[in-house]
Amino acid sequence: MSLDFTAINPAAARADAASHSPTGDLPSRAQYVVVGGGVIGTSIAYHLALLGAQDVVLLERKQLTSGTTWHAAGEVVSGGTTEDALWMARYSAELYARLEEETGLSTGFRQCGYLQLATSARADESLRRETAYMRSVGMTKDVLSPREVADLVPLMRTDDVVHGFWTPDEGRANPVDVTMSMAKGARQRGAQIFENTEVTDFVLDHGRVVGVRTERGDIECEKVVIAAGLWGREVAARAGVTVPLQAAEHYYLLTEPIAGVTPESVPVIEDGEAYGYYREEGGGLLVGMFEPVAKAWALDGTPRESAFAVLPPDWERMAPFLEVAMQRFPALEDAGIRTLFCGPESFTDDLSPMLGESPEVDGLYLACGLNSVGILSGGGLGHMMAQWLIEEHPPLDVTAVGVDRAHEFQATRKFREERTVQRLGFLLNDLSWPNAQNEHARDVRRSPYHPQHVADGAHFVATSGWEYPDYFAGTGLTPTVAWGFERGEAFERTREEHLQAREKLAIFDLSLMSHHLVQGPHAMAVLNRVCANDVDSAVGRVVYTQWLDDRGGIIADVTVTRLAEDQYVVVSGDTIHRRVPAWIRRQTGEGEFVTVTDVTSGHALLSVQGPRSRELLQRLSPDDWSDAAFPYLTAQKVELGYTPLWALRVTYVGELGWDLLVPTEFGATLYDQLREAGADLGFRPTGVGALETMRLEKAFRDMGHDIDSTDTPLEAGLGFAVAWDKPGGFVGRDALMKHRESGPLTSRLVNVLLGSPDHDLYGDEPVYWDDKPVGHVRSGGFGHSLGAACGIAGISRDGGITAADLAAGSFEIDVAGTRVPAQVSLKPFFDPERSRILA
Repeated sequence: MSLDFTAINPAAARADAASHSPTGDLPSRAQYVVVGGGVIGTSIAYHLALLGAQDVVLLERKQLTSGTTWHAAGEVVSGGTTEDALWMARYSAELYARLEEETGLSTGFRQCGYLQLATSARADESLRRETAYMRSVGMTKDVLSPREVADLVPLMRTDDVVHGFWTPDEGRANPVDVTMSMAKGARQRGAQIFENTEVTDFVLDHGRVVGVRTERGDIECEKVVIAAGLWGREVAARAGVTVPLQAAEHYYLLTEPIAGVTPESVPVIEDGEAYGYYREEGGGLLVGMFEPVAKAWALDGTPRESAFAVLPPDWERMAPFLEVAMQRFPALEDAGIRTLFCGPESFTDDLSPMLGESPEVDGLYLACGLNSVGILSGGGLGHMMAQWLIEEHPPLDVTAVGVDRAHEFQATRKFREERTVQRLGFLLNDLSWPNAQNEHARDVRRSPYHPQHVADGAHFVATSGWEYPDYFAGTGLTPTVAWGFERGEAFERTREEHLQAREKLAIFDLSLMSHHLVQGPHAMAVLNRVCANDVDSAVGRVVYTQWLDDRGGIIADVTVTRLAEDQYVVVSGDTIHRRVPAWIRRQTGEGEFVTVTDVTSGHALLSVQGPRSRELLQRLSPDDWSDAAFPYLTAQKVELGYTPLWALRVTYVGELGWDLLVPTEFGATLYDQLREAGADLGFRPTGVGALETMRLEKAFRDMGHDIDSTDTPLEAGLGFAVAWDKPGGFVGRDALMKHRESGPLTSRLVNVLLGSPDHDLYGDEPVYWDDKPVGHVRSGGFGHSLGAACGIAGISRDGGITAADLAAGSFEIDVAGTRVPAQVSLKPFFDPERSRILA
């Protein structure tokens, strides 16, 4: 086969993108300013107008669709099992199907169907799990035999196919047409769209955006949303906002017409293990690639004059990946090639978009980093962002996609360059495996215990840049991990560490936890307003609490410890690190003085847990660690060996234990001392994998996994952490009171335990109550002390959910297409009376 490397000509796209935008002076003010005229920006403007906003201005630096939208492949499918992403994709399909009737401009949407291929056992299990979830929420998704796949797409090679997974009502749209139709719909409702108008800066006042600057003049405004695509990182940086986006080369090949290829004969096809996707285009085939070794583009910033960029294809780099992808259709061997197209698309380090109000600047919102799913989710995302802007709350959970999860180091040039290598391959395929880990841009943040972990044979996983041990293979051994669903070495080592911790002792490295020091004359007043629980407590008291929005939804799950009359330490998970100071700042009133200091780097948290934890700590300390002297949920300044530190008697695994806020420079020495002193007490290195399985047995919640902003403390089983009658109340109290008084809870978090040890839970498995789908597992793992997989599920039922209802019901959990009987309870299955914690 010979290839014609003539680049695709964007002139047609530019012509299609021509609009009737206002060409006169800009308005002097607007309520909402949308920065960026791709599919996301136009969708936000359209939905703002649709929801009744009367003063909307969209500013596009060049022409509508420039950047990435114009060359997108246009798939409108719903692969994956994230509830919110699925809603956005389905809404987008419905919107694109009806827009022509409203605006007179077709979106090119066609329900040609969506076929996913499983060519290995692990891919088959992944797609079976996905199918089980989608069927439980009412979608049609069929499992096809290889013969049925061949009948559906006769031109395709199927000898290696295990199963096909067919969604008949999904398909594709024309990205330019989608954008122009939404732009017209926005204008029809009063929104103004200005092309060739670059936002050069932002006007800030006391930490809030109050306007934008352009070469054509300034616009005063109340809120701004940056939907600038490839330019999102640079545009946000002008306001001092961190948005770690990076563009990468993205390729697809377009062929001349091929006999037998019609819009009806070739649906949208994904072949994950070949990192390829396919669809009909102009009577030929489009062969797209999300290669496992990708290349970053424009590391120093997208060129300012770029608009409809076409990048020179790198055939030498892409040939091996292209050859694999093309094997799926033998007819490609003799097909004429129109072009091998290469264009830039922006990606985030975790392949989730950057959405929501920035933690640095109030009123400045982001809608960037769509990771090649801008068309697929654009309609739904625009609707969600418009609601968020108008109501100041998202209608869906956004914990996993909130821009405040990002860290500043992720925007560094070196990190972006290295992390981009795996972004494309992860997106199409490797994210399917529950144990997959990034292999590039690693060893960014390491605790003082890291060298010892290496010596102990740790298998490291990373979150927020932190390297932490998942399990230990053994001294001098190299861990063996194969991505997929097989239990393997990790399962057995985690089981041993889990049981050792339950029976004797464990020391967990939790340096990844975030710590903020909150102090000042109004520290108590502000924190007590923010916290649902009462933190106006004695010095040395540890308070477990949630932070709520004014709807009563959980936005943070933290401990707050009073260190002095005017000083507290807030300990939270790493993913809401930047949310903590931003939320406190936004809740601090006029005339109140509070400072929030990030002291995470100053602490290297060790969690000493297990029945013999007290004995170990007492050996190294002159302080009294008895239950009478050191009760549960209290904190004391103590000595351990050479180290003065704060110790908090808390647990996240359901055992007697303490969290030690170890000053970082003392960490390595103290860890050595603890290991030596605990040798005869049963110490062995223990990873966070065991912590996860232990906390699931005890039903301890994890923010962003089990609980999120769509849950209230009542639904989450956390009503015990609400101080209903404390003076002054708290943010969200009124909504929570109404919820409490509205009758039986119709949505609740429950604990689940499978009736067989042969199946594993990872999350998203559907829950059936008397043969009806009522929800899904949010987090799962194997309960080694319980003898079967367990987890935390969210379920809903009209009429309410009580303990008696659960006891009387019959429950099953769908694990990859197999219904497995399960127990369901509001109480933990392990030590529900907390006797081990209070020992």
